Amino acid sequence: MTLSQPKTLLLLKPRGFCAGVVRAIDIVRIALETFGAPIYVHKEIVHNRHVVDELSAKGAIFVDSVEEVPTGERVIYSAHGVAPEVRESSKLRELRVIDATCPLVTKVHVEAVKFAREGYSLILIGHHDHDEVIGTLGEAPAVTQVVDAPEDVDNLHVPDPDRLAYLTQTTLSLDETTHVIEALRKRFPNIKGPHAQDICYATENRQTAVKEVASECDLLLVVGSDNSSNSNRLVEVACNLGTRSYLIENFRSIQPDWLENVNTVGLTAGASAPEILVQEVVHFLAEQGFTNMREVEVMPEHVRFGLPPEIVEAIGAAPAMAE
Repeated sequence: MTLSQPKTLLLLKPRGFCAGVVRAIDIVRIALETFGAPIYVHKEIVHNRHVVDELSAKGAIFVDSVEEVPTGERVIYSAHGVAPEVRESSKLRELRVIDATCPLVTKVHVEAVKFAREGYSLILIGHHDHDEVIGTLGEAPAVTQVVDAPEDVDNLHVPDPDRLAYLTQTTLSLDETTHVIEALRKRFPNIKGPHAQDICYATENRQTAVKEVASECDLLLVVGSDNSSNSNRLVEVACNLGTRSYLIENFRSIQPDWLENVNTVGLTAGASAPEILVQEVVHFLAEQGFTNMREVEVMPEHVRFGLPPEIVEAIGAAPAMAE
């Protein structure tokens, strides 16, 4: 009798939560613990259903517009940032704002304002309906056009090709964005870009990890929600390299036929997916025979972001508030 060999699971690292996501979730949790429920949150704090449901159970109320927040209440802006008009509406409603915008998204907002003030037209590379793009576009809507593919570049009309700049959504595919930038530079040779790339470190690191192991995998699974841009990009990166890949919300999303004739599975998670969901997938795959687990660390990741002053002050005042 011949015993079957254990199948291999390659667990990618870095994976899952990035510094901006950790910061945003911490902000909501600390606000709930310090001020008590309810705490209103503009849009999903991060694009992950498990996280949103968990925070909702603790008293967070997620709204699509600050108009839904009662006058004078606290509201947290999501990690994706908001347009200036949202900030203005919050002021008019006398809302007590806590800003959980990722600092790397804020960087792009600052760049947009700077270029616009200097008289540049802007090309924003990204997905039109993504919360981050909506927020960035709001900084200079009169001079900004959004493109998400190289073919869109041919349809652009700009007032002055010599006063043109581009910015990007932080969670895009590095390869696809490079193609768009190349098309822009070909058509507009004098176009300016940001001093440092806008695609965030976590997006780049997770894509690099996928590229590192794609050739070893028969299948690559990405834990993340459907509306998570960076999670979808991980699937695209693998597929572009010829590796079959699927986005899964959790282990229940895995179809039995996906694992047929598969000896090696790669597993990673988008930047807004919690590790508990990854470990549930690991356990499920072990039950399917993928017991030879190997963690593949492509690069260390030690980035941390500080909390906003509203939360720092609240933490400091917490003992006094309790008295």
